[in-house]
Amino acid sequence: MLKEAEAWLATRSWSVTDRPLHRILAAKRASGQTVSVVLPALNEQETVGDIVAVIRHDLMQQVPLVDEIVVVDSGSTDRTSEVAAAAGARVVHRDDILPRIPTVPGKGEVLWRSLLVTTGDIVCFIDADLKEFSSDFVSGIVGPLLTDPSVDLVKAMYDRPLGGATGQGGRVTELMARPLLNMHWPQLAGFVQPLGGEYAARRSLLEQLPFPVGYGVELGMLVDALHLVGLDALAQVDVGVRKHRHQDGQALGRMAAAIYRTAQLRLARGHMIRPALTQFERTTDGFEPRTYSVDTEERPPMAEIAEYAERKVA
Repeated sequence: MLKEAEAWLATRSWSVTDRPLHRILAAKRASGQTVSVVLPALNEQETVGDIVAVIRHDLMQQVPLVDEIVVVDSGSTDRTSEVAAAAGARVVHRDDILPRIPTVPGKGEVLWRSLLVTTGDIVCFIDADLKEFSSDFVSGIVGPLLTDPSVDLVKAMYDRPLGGATGQGGRVTELMARPLLNMHWPQLAGFVQPLGGEYAARRSLLEQLPFPVGYGVELGMLVDALHLVGLDALAQVDVGVRKHRHQDGQALGRMAAAIYRTAQLRLARGHMIRPALTQFERTTDGFEPRTYSVDTEERPPMAEIAEYAERKVA
C-alpha cells in the first residue's frame, strides 16, 4: 500500500462510536446544515419500510438529525412505493424527475435524479434492501461531514457475511473493484467497501460529479471525487455488519462488467470495442448464451443541468 494510503487509513478511518450523537447534533445546530436521506428502490417492499421507519424514529422523532427521507422508486412492480410512504418517506418516481431527459435503467440514474428532489446540504444514500437495519448507518457516515469541514465524502465500511460466513460478501468488490483500485488508483486502496451503497457527501461535491447510470456509480464517484477534492477530503466509518439480499453469479457478472467499463472510461476516456457481456445458462439443449448490454452512459454533473441551476437561484 502507498504510504499516502496508509496515512489516510490511519487518519480518515473511524468507528461510529468515535462521534457520539450529541456531538453530531451540536455540530448540526452550530453549522445550520441540513441532511437528506435517499433510498433508491426497485421492488424492495420487504425491507424499505423497516429502513424508513428506523430512520424516522431514531433520527427525526427522537433527535433532529435527518431533515427529509426520500425514496426514489425506479419502476417497482410490487408495493415498494406504498410501503415506503406508509412508513413516512416522501416517495418520488424516477420518471417524474426531470422528464425532459428520458430515463434509463440503473441505480446511478436514480441517485443522479435524486439531487433534483432533495434539499439537504448533505445527501446520504442508503440501499433499500438492507436487513436488520441500524440508524448507525446514517449517523455514522453523516457525522464526519457535520463535525469536520475538511471532509466531503464518507463511505460506510462493515462486515458482509454470506451464507453465515463472515467477510465473504462483496464478491464483486474483491474480484473486480479492489484489484482495479489498487492497480490504477492506489491512493484509494484503503477503502474497505469501495462499492458499498451507503455513503454521504456534501451537495456541493455531488453536483460537480458525473454519475454513471448503472452499477459503476460508486466506483466512478470515488475516483472522480479523488481527482476533484483530494484523498484527505474522503473518509470511511465502521458501522458494524451489513445484511442484505445477495445477487446470483450472473447478476454479479453484469455488475462487474459495468464497473470495469466505468474504470476504463476514467483510465483512457476511450471507447469499449464491444459494450456487451455474454453469459451462459444451461437449458435442456445445453448451454445457451445470453448477451446483455453494458452500461456506457453517464449523466453530466448536476450543476450543468438548467433546471437544477434554476432551483438553486429560486
